[in-house]
Amino acid sequence: MTALTINKRAHFDYEIKETFEAGLALKGYEVKSIKTGHISLKESFVTIKGNELYLTNAHIPLYKQAGIVSNYDPAAPRKLLVKKSEIRQLIGKVRIQGLTLVPIKLYTKRRFIKLSFGLGKGKKEYDKRENIRKKDARRKIDRALKNF
Repeated sequence: MTALTINKRAHFDYEIKETFEAGLALKGYEVKSIKTGHISLKESFVTIKGNELYLTNAHIPLYKQAGIVSNYDPAAPRKLLVKKSEIRQLIGKVRIQGLTLVPIKLYTKRRFIKLSFGLGKGKKEYDKRENIRKKDARRKIDRALKNF
């Protein structure tokens, strides 16, 4: 399992309650572009359309050696491959509990590209400040112990 990209803002902006794994329906040149490290999960999210899940706003630039590809949209929604029972469960939690589906990281598992996403609840501004304070306190303690 090799991580290709990580959404660093996911744990900062959301409290992740549960994580899931999904495959991605991609074209060959998109896979090549992702495996060379050209993908961004910033500002991306998972949407529900009907009974399907889509990764929206993930920026995958065109693979340089792909040649001419007409009408290529780097931020097009890409279908997530998840079992129907999991999709029904996710739809229920999102609609009833008001949770959000947040992409966490993209990685390879054997020869497949997988997306790890989670059910998250948005953090308030004061929660984020509290996390920053805790990290700063940990850094100060670590520095003090290192110098001791």
